[in-house]
Amino acid sequence: MRGLPPAAWAYVCGVAALAAGLIATSSFAELDWTKLAVLALLFLVCDSAPARLNVERARVSLSFAASLASVVLLGPAGAALLGLCALVTGQRFFAPVKRLFNGAQFAISGYIAGTVFDLLGGHEFKEAQPRWVENVTGPFLGALVTFVLVNLTLMAGVLLLSRQAAPRELLSESGQLAVGCLGYGMVGLLIAGLWPLVGPFAAVLVLMPLFIARWAMEQAHAQQQAHAATLAALCQAVETKDYYTRGHSERVSRGSVMIAQEIGMRADRVEAIRYAGMLHDVGKLGVPTKVLQKNGPMTEEEFAAIQLHPMRGLEIVREIGFLDEALAGIMHHHEKMNGRGYPMGLAGDEIPEFARVISVADAFDAMTSTRSYRPARGLGEAVEELRRGMGDHFDPVIVEAFLRALDREGWEPPEPVVLPDDDVVETTQQDHDDPSTPIKIAGDGARR
Repeated sequence: MRGLPPAAWAYVCGVAALAAGLIATSSFAELDWTKLAVLALLFLVCDSAPARLNVERARVSLSFAASLASVVLLGPAGAALLGLCALVTGQRFFAPVKRLFNGAQFAISGYIAGTVFDLLGGHEFKEAQPRWVENVTGPFLGALVTFVLVNLTLMAGVLLLSRQAAPRELLSESGQLAVGCLGYGMVGLLIAGLWPLVGPFAAVLVLMPLFIARWAMEQAHAQQQAHAATLAALCQAVETKDYYTRGHSERVSRGSVMIAQEIGMRADRVEAIRYAGMLHDVGKLGVPTKVLQKNGPMTEEEFAAIQLHPMRGLEIVREIGFLDEALAGIMHHHEKMNGRGYPMGLAGDEIPEFARVISVADAFDAMTSTRSYRPARGLGEAVEELRRGMGDHFDPVIVEAFLRALDREGWEPPEPVVLPDDDVVETTQQDHDDPSTPIKIAGDGARR
């Protein structure tokens, strides 16, 4: 257990002790050991091939099906014993702490779910009775929800105490995890329903649909990874045009997600704004490099080319179907609350929420990054600049949300840029992303 904080260490030991106590005080006089052996084999096979979700580091064990079947077929004590199979699963062979904790929390979840099933009258009906499956469906659903809630709660506890996840992160990811767990758990009712008809062969019959479902989830995960790789390639293409903005898109994406989570966006919208932050400057691919890196005042035509980059970005990515609401953020992230932004001069609530979020994250990163004409501003100075722009440049609600998230999570500014010796990199003295830096127009004063 080396590396675990003391609180997490105590928590794991407490969960293990509780599981041991529940099993030690249970009666196994009426337990059907044949059913237990078959379900244990199914549990081990399924738990060795978890299904990945479109949530970072998250997997759902297919063994949920075996666990929920045991709730119906074996009762609380049998379900608790079955959960101990996680102690010997091949998935976590070289992680004994994880095996101990997973075995204990599966045992506890099974025991509590089995008790709920009994309390709801599930075991009043015998397997040989007519319409048996129909009669136990209600108690089974209660047991299923209980199992998933207990399982996820115990898991959240160890993640929080070991500092592997923040509360807000767990809340944002719990929905998809719960859906996956409930879906695989429902297969347990199928196993229980088939058992009176085909006996132990019921476990074999469900393996095929279970692994087809796992394959489908793997495909969804692979598709998301391909999406992420495509977006990363687009960002890299943009940032090769200017050494001083490398990493900017990734940081704006992170800042946008911080704000989105702070104001309580749904998980799917948080993911969309992550993409929008990554791609907000993709339209720079359509702006000549000499304009982006110009040293000195811009002509009207050059400034017009800069102002077109949000529209160019929309043209580049509009056919990427999964971006959805992110497109509005890319198109309008340079609009201002006073209506003096571009490309359409929207004002106030006319500006899409995604664009108002990205605008704040974009400006903050620009100010705290080193540019050719100035060093990075300090975090405090950038915060004050955001405050000065509230209501005029930025949405005050979005700025306050960002500052709260900033206080809680912090911000890691980029390292100073080191230019390669063999590259010729032009410098610029203007920055359209930095609200404190005027854009100079030749022969026409200065514009923001």
